Amino acid sequence: MFHPFQVERYLSQREQTAKFHFAESGVHPLTLTELIDIAEVDMDRLGSVLLDYPEVNGLPELRSHIASMYPGAEAGDVLVTVGASEANHVIASTLLEPGDEVVAMTPTYQQLPGNARNAGVNVLTVPLVEDDDWALDLEALELTVTSRTKIIALVNPNNPTGHILTGNERAAIIAAAERSGAWIVSDEVYAGTEHHTDDQTASFWGEYEKVIAVNSTSKAYGLPGLRLGWLVAPDDVYEALWRRHEYATISAGTIDMHLATAALSPHVRPKLTARARGLIRTGFDTLTQGLAVHPGVFSVVPPEASAMSFVKFDLPLTSLDLADELLRDEGVLVIPGSCFGMEDHFRFSSALPDPYLRDGLERLNRISERHLAGNH
Repeated sequence: MFHPFQVERYLSQREQTAKFHFAESGVHPLTLTELIDIAEVDMDRLGSVLLDYPEVNGLPELRSHIASMYPGAEAGDVLVTVGASEANHVIASTLLEPGDEVVAMTPTYQQLPGNARNAGVNVLTVPLVEDDDWALDLEALELTVTSRTKIIALVNPNNPTGHILTGNERAAIIAAAERSGAWIVSDEVYAGTEHHTDDQTASFWGEYEKVIAVNSTSKAYGLPGLRLGWLVAPDDVYEALWRRHEYATISAGTIDMHLATAALSPHVRPKLTARARGLIRTGFDTLTQGLAVHPGVFSVVPPEASAMSFVKFDLPLTSLDLADELLRDEGVLVIPGSCFGMEDHFRFSSALPDPYLRDGLERLNRISERHLAGNH
């Protein structure tokens, strides 16, 4: 039985009609001109690039820039993929077989767990507890991870809650993996989007021998249109992942890789994460102001990272009905909590230009007013 990717299905069926798009999970994207200016791209050099197949596992300079982000990693540990989405796909197809088990956090971005389910793999979940600021349920982790667990799948910082795993939570995950012999697959696309510090969330790479780290240029760097991601993996699985990559896409795009090489260079990458954090912090302040217009209707555990918030609402309708009404009547697109298996919530991205964000929040509050007055 095929399990659709709920978030992406919801987006692909609706996003083209939205006037106010708050459903994405990254910061407001850069234009090509902005990237060229920030990265001081040599346009003569870029213009001379031959539009041929590039190195299948990624341009050497790009892989070197990526490796520098991971303690002890080398360019030969890095496989460049078409977004983090392909990285997650090839990991699932390489490591998992029918009958295996995957343990994932919930709520979470469901791409790796969804790939696992579609491969006949049993997916078990461990909750992040909203009433405890989305802390990981360590007792449930202890009970859920067993000798049958093949992968412990993480998104850290988390999508959709923005929770950053604490030192104790990280230690418990590593201990569970060591006890069971499981792989830790750590999707770290929101590292660099922290709200209260300029220190980037540490990778799991190097903390345990069976770690595969995943990332992309989409979230913290404002470059989702490059469709450029990567994984960092130990030698004993790297070749197998590379072979599946050849089947899936052969390679990422030549121009995409050249632009990503410029963006991820040591002197440019900090500029992009600083831009992201500025948008994130200003946007969240605006979001909280907008959500406070009708006291008691909306609440949110402040995310520790990411451009989005997982907003809880108290209105007499389902999350899907609320999201569809927002789009139909106000042109506002959000992700219903039901796509993450949680009702009474929606995911809202606020790292956007201020006038656009304020206009959209006014429209959200118009819907709230209508339901509070019983006029719907």
